[in-house]
Amino acid sequence: MVMEMNFWLVFVTGLIPLITGSIYYNVKVMGNTWMKEASITLEDTMKSNMIKIFGLTYVGGVLISMVLMVLVVHQMSISSAFQGTDFMTEGTTNAQIYNGAMEAVQGNFRTFKHGALHGTITAIFLAMPLLAIPALFERKSFKYIGIHTLYYVITLALMGGVLCAYL
Repeated sequence: MVMEMNFWLVFVTGLIPLITGSIYYNVKVMGNTWMKEASITLEDTMKSNMIKIFGLTYVGGVLISMVLMVLVVHQMSISSAFQGTDFMTEGTTNAQIYNGAMEAVQGNFRTFKHGALHGTITAIFLAMPLLAIPALFERKSFKYIGIHTLYYVITLALMGGVLCAYL
């Protein structure tokens, strides 16, 4: 009953930052405000290597999914607590304790709503400070920080919800 990583789901949820970003940063949503706060123009964005940007964004999305999976699915923490022990050897005390714990909490907190909550918490308490600290030194506005923080709240809530509900 070992909790395993579902790489297909990680690869699918890795697309969510691209999808939400294409909507959120569109000029009809937050794009104009973001470009103004970032001191860039639409022409600047057209000069970019979009294949490189989208490819690296997808890689970043996959990495975020791998970390977020551990944060939103509590059963994965049980597995990590037993690493380095003989919990996979049938009949051992650690295997019995592990299997009992996994049976007891098997489906607990495995909903989209719960994953979205943890995704939101992660965005506010991790992503926002990671964005804000360099932005403050770059003399960016609070509006700039808020724009990106809201993007991550939406994105990580969706990623966390999907991971928690379908893993």
